[in-house]
Amino acid sequence: MNAELINSVESLKIMLVSHATGGGGDNIEYKNLRRELTTSPRIAKVLPRFVHICRDLSEFWSFIKPKFGTYAERREYLRNEFDPLLTMLETESRTPSDAAITATVQAVSSAYIQEAWQKALERRATDAEGAITAARTLLESVCKHILDAAGTTYDDTADLPKLYTLTAKQLNLSPSQHTEQLFKQILGGCQTVVEGLGAMRNRHSDAHGKGASGTKLVPRHAELAVNLSGTMATFLLQTWESRKKA
Repeated sequence: MNAELINSVESLKIMLVSHATGGGGDNIEYKNLRRELTTSPRIAKVLPRFVHICRDLSEFWSFIKPKFGTYAERREYLRNEFDPLLTMLETESRTPSDAAITATVQAVSSAYIQEAWQKALERRATDAEGAITAARTLLESVCKHILDAAGTTYDDTADLPKLYTLTAKQLNLSPSQHTEQLFKQILGGCQTVVEGLGAMRNRHSDAHGKGASGTKLVPRHAELAVNLSGTMATFLLQTWESRKKA
């Protein structure tokens, strides 16, 4: 699916670069590509704004012609405008676990969980700090979903580590609930991952201001955080479903 989207975005970009630098363009093809990309909410959010505004190539020409006087400036502008969307799609293509996590999340009747995962995916390549915030929100929402379904009370202001501790006990995933060293080690690692995600969000996400020495996060940091949170969310949800069936 992503390969097809990447091809569509690349085709649109090449067409617009050509049209903006003295070449031609198929107006029908432009309209078809524009319709395909703007009708996908996930893609539309990252698609350059001028694509939403320009309904055909003549409107695009009226937009781009007075904006820049040289072909080089127009090429650079279009490259920069399409780069966030292409980066997002290419990043998703490198992460095959996304589809499995998405399927698990969509099976849950919680708009909060689905929205948090979608935000994490969309921001992973272009907004590292926002992606980390969404990654933590995903895990918090999953924990609360399971605790609510199990009838377990919790403080609604509890932070992620506390929510995870309650959820792990509910699902028999707490290291202290097992005697075999291998399980204790693995489950302890899961707890460490969750605590690390909570700490990363507190220190480096867009939820807090930063001083002069604040660390600049890059897409690889966001990709790690989002992938870890998605994997943990899937593990918790699948464990909960398994326990319900049992």
